[in-house]
Amino acid sequence: MNKILGLDVGDVWIGVAISDALLITAQPLVTIKRESNKIAYDKIHDIIIENNVDKVVVGLPKNMNNTIGPQSEKVIKFAEKLKNKFKIEVIYIDERMTSLMAEQVLIQGSVRRENRKKYIDKIAATYILQSYLDSRN
Repeated sequence: MNKILGLDVGDVWIGVAISDALLITAQPLVTIKRESNKIAYDKIHDIIIENNVDKVVVGLPKNMNNTIGPQSEKVIKFAEKLKNKFKIEVIYIDERMTSLMAEQVLIQGSVRRENRKKYIDKIAATYILQSYLDSRN
């Protein structure tokens, strides 16, 4: 069975989450440092191959008034190249609240502020993927 990947694409970090085989739950997988786009694409491609992924859900950081700003345009550019490069389906999902939700989880879990950065992107990616999985059921 094919899995689905969730991505929280930032300028410096890309949070990655993966679905279970039944496409019910999302788990945080890894955070990729965006040293270069080539390295980032290669790492994502490895994950796609290893996990038999056929669909990628990408969080779109829309403005609060639901418009697409410069950050969303960067994310779309990155995701479209991913789609064309690896011939994979890309789905965009509104991610406006995911980073805030991820931060709350870490605060509630008593994770120290200086350590939160390490986890926040992959937890945000998990929320992005989970909201997509929930919307399918």
